[in-house]
Amino acid sequence: MKTNNKFWESRFTKSNIRSEKVTVPEMLFGYFIGPFGALLSSGIFTSILQNYFTDVLKLDLTFLTTLQLVSTIFIIAANLIVGQLIERTRCLAGKARPWILLSALTLSAASVLMFIVPFRGTVRYVWIAIAYNLYYAVAYPIYNTANSTLVPVSTRDSGKRGVLASLANVSGLAVMGAGSMVFPVLVSFALKDNQNMWFLTMLALAVFSALTIYLQYRFTRERVTEELSEEKKTAGKEHGNVSVRKQLKAITSEKMWWIAMLFYVGFQWSGSLKNGSMSYFCKWVLDNTIFGTADAWGVSQSILSIMGAIPMAVAVIFVVPLCSRFGKRIVCMIGMLIGFAGGVIALLGNGQIVPVATGVALKCLGSAPACYMILAMLADVIDHIEYKTRIRTDGLTMSIYSSVMVAGTPICNAVFSSLLNAGGYNQSADISLGIAAQSAGVQNIITVSYIGIETAAYLACAILICFFTVEKNLPKEQAVIASRKKTEKTEVTE
Repeated sequence: MKTNNKFWESRFTKSNIRSEKVTVPEMLFGYFIGPFGALLSSGIFTSILQNYFTDVLKLDLTFLTTLQLVSTIFIIAANLIVGQLIERTRCLAGKARPWILLSALTLSAASVLMFIVPFRGTVRYVWIAIAYNLYYAVAYPIYNTANSTLVPVSTRDSGKRGVLASLANVSGLAVMGAGSMVFPVLVSFALKDNQNMWFLTMLALAVFSALTIYLQYRFTRERVTEELSEEKKTAGKEHGNVSVRKQLKAITSEKMWWIAMLFYVGFQWSGSLKNGSMSYFCKWVLDNTIFGTADAWGVSQSILSIMGAIPMAVAVIFVVPLCSRFGKRIVCMIGMLIGFAGGVIALLGNGQIVPVATGVALKCLGSAPACYMILAMLADVIDHIEYKTRIRTDGLTMSIYSSVMVAGTPICNAVFSSLLNAGGYNQSADISLGIAAQSAGVQNIITVSYIGIETAAYLACAILICFFTVEKNLPKEQAVIASRKKTEKTEVTE
């Protein structure tokens, strides 16, 4: 997609980043504050949207299961389409940043629609279905695919990419923390089932998101895209003319790509199931009478979120240096094993908040390397594929990555909804009765969903990541890529 370059030269669309090296303002505004605001609604949705559907709107569980499964088809298709649109975008702003700018409008607007709900009966279900897909199958893929693409196109410096990937994922974790720590307390004590309050709250968050997305756009730069664009121009070739078929062949024939992607599927989807079932676990499994009332489930959720957030916040100081010293593979593998041990402790806690919180803290500590480094790992794989095939696959790889990320929430929520339905979940249960309000079978379903599946996935991921060896020869491969480009440029000049 070609664009009018005059538009991108205006004072409102020019990048504030001029340096050839990654700068502190770029790291702070482009990869932390910007993504934090953009993903804030997603963090809240991950934590509480399922609960909003079942306990506030009282939507039928069969409808929710069907909606979320069918929507997954649209979500995956949208991410793949957006990835190719990004790959074919050519303008002064780059190929991903123009879509970031568009998201300031689309993402913020779509995040409000599910909370307007002006209808009753069948029309309400239609409204929810449309609003749900406008967010997850239109607005979110546009932003998330573009945002994921920024790391590999920001710089070829693998160390700096690790820092940017770490910051981007820290912002995502901060969002999850806000969604699971602050918002549940607000829901349990203030919003409750007041739909007007839900709408006003989400409207304020939408305005905040729009402003921070624009901030992200202004404080980012695509150095690799600029480099490739200049080379194509010098060689008299069209930029972005590699077919989807060639890109697919390049990525699917690479073992390292499959390892990284399968690792991420296990890690992300088990986490999505955990996040979607967290409020249910705090409501119907944890013994909240320690706070004097069973209504304090929001406090329990905040405590578990804080216990998870603290070790991850501390880990950010050590993950990048440890990965630089020992490699991403080793650090992520050890982290997954630590997370597995934490999950076992949480399961043995049997609904008591102290052992459960201890296990959750250890599990989150172990997940930190994978959270912070997954984008850097994929960026390394993209360079490795470029070395072997001379093809850049940023757009396709990141659209698939984004599909995995976004599709995890509806798929896992659909699975969880169907499990609750099959187990006899009581949507009208009195929260003041605490754990006695739900059957032991429902409590077991919730416990396995919140702790058990992720714990097993961490062990599987620890085994899988042992085979990820792309880092071993990456410096030499990047040197060869640079040498090729220098030679091609010299030949064209002559």
